[in-house]
Amino acid sequence: MGFLFPRLLAEQARPLFAEYRDLSVIELSQRAAFSHEASVFVATGGDRVSRRQLEGLRQSILDLAVQAGFPEHSDRARNADFDLRLAALLHAETGMVPAEAASRDVWAFLAVVLLPDVAFWRYPRPPQDRVLGTDLTRHVFGRLWWRAQLVRAPADPDPYHALTILGEAAFDQIYARRAALGGSPHLVRAILRVWKDVDLTGINERETLRDFLKRLLRLAPFVLFDGISERALNEELRSVAQESVEAQRGASSPSMVHSGARVGSTSSPDRDLAPAADVESDAVPTTEHARGLPAASAASSRFTSLELCAGAGAQALGLESAGFDPVLLIDSKADACFTIDRNRPEWDVVCMDVVNFLPEMRPDVFGVDLVSGGLPRVKSLATVARAEDAEERRVLKATINLACAIRPRAVLIENVPELVESPAFDADRRQVEEALGHVGLRCAWTVLNAADFGVPQSRRSGFLVALQPSNFSTFSWPRPSALPAPTVGEVLGPSMASRGWPGADRWSKGADRPAPALVGGSERRGGADLGPTGSKKAWATLGVNGNSLGDEPPGPDFPADEHPKLTVEQAAMIQALPTDWAFAGGKTSRYRQVGHAMPPPLAAAVGHAIAAALHG
Repeated sequence: MGFLFPRLLAEQARPLFAEYRDLSVIELSQRAAFSHEASVFVATGGDRVSRRQLEGLRQSILDLAVQAGFPEHSDRARNADFDLRLAALLHAETGMVPAEAASRDVWAFLAVVLLPDVAFWRYPRPPQDRVLGTDLTRHVFGRLWWRAQLVRAPADPDPYHALTILGEAAFDQIYARRAALGGSPHLVRAILRVWKDVDLTGINERETLRDFLKRLLRLAPFVLFDGISERALNEELRSVAQESVEAQRGASSPSMVHSGARVGSTSSPDRDLAPAADVESDAVPTTEHARGLPAASAASSRFTSLELCAGAGAQALGLESAGFDPVLLIDSKADACFTIDRNRPEWDVVCMDVVNFLPEMRPDVFGVDLVSGGLPRVKSLATVARAEDAEERRVLKATINLACAIRPRAVLIENVPELVESPAFDADRRQVEEALGHVGLRCAWTVLNAADFGVPQSRRSGFLVALQPSNFSTFSWPRPSALPAPTVGEVLGPSMASRGWPGADRWSKGADRPAPALVGGSERRGGADLGPTGSKKAWATLGVNGNSLGDEPPGPDFPADEHPKLTVEQAAMIQALPTDWAFAGGKTSRYRQVGHAMPPPLAAAVGHAIAAALHG
């Protein structure tokens, strides 16, 4: 039975987080404490950790931090070594059981009460999930405990030795992105045992590991990894790893790869292990995923892109149809990364905060044609006194800094219309234009309505497109379609009638115009609904109950004169996402992914305009 730790609930942790982000490490050392008036223990089995134990834990962690340069210095190499040592220490000395370690409030206490100086030294001005534990795969301490939990081999003289086999990004692939794999310590330990003996001579280790994990992921629905003996599992994984090595060596062989080809995914459902078929880089998307999107010309060459704040992949999907193939997509939400993996397994997704991404982590992003992102909605400078409002501005600044470092041929940023139109954002626009101007890019701003591009929704978005002067001179914003936008009834009518609701026909005729802007995806709001009171009233005029989302369309017993609720899938149709685009996570998470999305047809229209300018 493990020790129980104090828990600091979110309502008490958030104000401390907001306050501490502006304090120095020395000031935070003075705030460190061994208890908090608002902390609580849960009434479950286990002994409460004592003050003496907390004092010893803090001192042990401080000793490790000092060796890594605390409080004034740190660098990437020492940070990596600190994380390795800290992972083993946390797991060995806290005495937690997994049920206790699964509590975000435990890690919030450790980060803002017991060790705020170490937490904010390791990640200066961190996003909330690094400190508050909203995503334990990213928490400054929690992620390390779970990493040690996955690899610990109790019978070995050095039970945490496997921590040194893979780096941070590799663990992210196993644990954060590959939940079907990372949830099994038995499997993870086998992966590490096998991987350390793989001959990677002459091939890219990151790409080979990624291919290896994808092959295992395809096996996961058909193989009970936890039910296989260690020896048999090792043999199976060695076979899969060897296939990945051979595939990578084959892909790098001139006899097997020609210009413009890339590895995709294919094969049989019961054992998807064969090397994937090549995909021509200038091929026109013809799958269900691209249905309804204008296709790139078959005769045109395709471009590469880096997608920031990728969400569920909607903007990247639209840009793909305009001729842009993502080299890398980045998002901080695990469910969004799972969604992209599920629908586009050939896309390379990294689950991390854009603010912490450095181009040197992925040298292949240098030289991409386009850096694009649908960024969190920024507030004006008058409102950024609140920490949560400042977070969006940090993401905007980080995106511009990345674009300046990478120097693509084009930049695309989507955000609120006010960023383009409002005098309150004049200073922001000047700063963006000056920064991009220093690397030779000229900026154009506009606001576009998704309803003008075939989307059944009146949704205005602000856009920035930046291009090199030679391409800027030929750039023009896309023109609205001459056709009216589909109505809500036209788009959702068949779905509303799919389960025999007698009021479906009448409802479809009454829902005779495009939807209002789909909102309600904010992380700061409650559960899944269609937004604040004004939005719900607008939906009510279309015969929709916006107080919450439904689990399925109305059935034969649903009253014909009542307002049905939208399902997450129907909300995705309002965003003009493909009907086969599958979302990962619970209802609220899935709806937030939908609510955050840029409708792919709008992204495609802007993408075509950029592609035309790049072609000259």
